[in-house]
Amino acid sequence: MRHRYLITGGAGFIGSHIVRQLVGEGESVRVVDNLSTGQSIRLKDVRDTVEFVKGDLVDERVSDEVVRGVDFVLHQAAVPSVQRSVCDPTGTNRSNVTATLNLLESCRKAGVRRFIYAASSSAYGDTEVLPKTEGMPPNPLSPYALQKFVGERYCKLYYDLYGLETVSLRYFNVFGPDQDPHSEYSAVIPKFVTKLLANEPITVYGDGEQSRDFTYVGNVVEANLLALRAFEVSGNVCNIGCGEHITLNKLIRLLEEILGVKSNVNYAAPKPGDVRHSLADITRARRLLGYEPKVMVKEGLRRTVQAFMLHGMQR
Repeated sequence: MRHRYLITGGAGFIGSHIVRQLVGEGESVRVVDNLSTGQSIRLKDVRDTVEFVKGDLVDERVSDEVVRGVDFVLHQAAVPSVQRSVCDPTGTNRSNVTATLNLLESCRKAGVRRFIYAASSSAYGDTEVLPKTEGMPPNPLSPYALQKFVGERYCKLYYDLYGLETVSLRYFNVFGPDQDPHSEYSAVIPKFVTKLLANEPITVYGDGEQSRDFTYVGNVVEANLLALRAFEVSGNVCNIGCGEHITLNKLIRLLEEILGVKSNVNYAAPKPGDVRHSLADITRARRLLGYEPKVMVKEGLRRTVQAFMLHGMQR
């Protein structure tokens, strides 16, 4: 049976990958994006296949309109930047909390079957205990981290109070093709790749020994689809990562190896709100979703570099 899906932030990095996967499976897809950080060109190969709505979910009328007739919602829309949230806590709160609450309420009223929420591993904060498990006390260190955690709690409340099926997926440092390298708030991998390709120096904030569980975007897409279809998962939070972590210094060495270049690295003071180490325990996602990362870091980096060399950010 063909279902109707709404992907919020569908012109964003992760959202656009989900859109293309669902379209490839023959599903009916609606996208809403205010294009504040999204790029409509990411959808150019499926633009004639999807219904696109330019709108902001902070507006309750937009939220009510886009969920009409929808079976499933994958809520990827956000301002996904720790540093931007530090600079603009109120503006990012509207995008990351108010919009999420509006959408949950619209889904409740419209009878949406399931709501998948893009949560963040930043909710854990900085802890010496690794790997990070979903039962650990949250300790958000930035407005962004707190905002994403508040979204999780709203999802749980809407399941407990109203019966709206929700699943929150805590993403760990997602990377891959189509990730924007040009924004001040871009993730490190697209920035590093473009700097190395241009033979320009790389800036690392800190000593480079901080580590991350970098997660290829294809694994995240798979996790979202599994969360849509899994049984007895509603109300849960699941880590989505690879279950392995590497330091930024090792990441640079891997990119040097893949590209066949030597980097020029400048080290600067750490940024406020950044955590030192991050590593996902993905036991719960394996058990509840049947999730298993299929593309590990080195292969994901190879695919990402290849895409950037061929197309840059644009497909």
